[in-house]
Amino acid sequence: QVQLVESGGGLVQPGGSLTLSCAASENIFNYNAMGWYRQVPGTERELVATINVGGITNYADFAKGRFTISRDSAKNTVYLQMNSLKPEDTAVYYCAASQVPGEYGYWGQGTQVTVSS
Repeated sequence: QVQLVESGGGLVQPGGSLTLSCAASENIFNYNAMGWYRQVPGTERELVATINVGGITNYADFAKGRFTISRDSAKNTVYLQMNSLKPEDTAVYYCAASQVPGEYGYWGQGTQVTVSS
């Protein structure tokens, strides 16, 4: 079972940038897709971005034009570059892995992102 460890969260001012990293314990190409989700306490977890084994990316509407998902296969790491951050981007961000298309069965512990002045 893959272990996913997120890092890179923190406090940033509105308009700032952060890059989240997700280090996987095995080859990320063993999985159909990797993704980033986020969750605000009291709300449902929501999709941020995904990248499939073929390199095709998908973004939530709020992430388009501001966030970029990428991967480094040599490091078994997936990244989420976040620019022009807004207070409403404040959430716990989770990395996830999918072996079955559309189903993310493996999750990291999450990393907190707080956007505030």
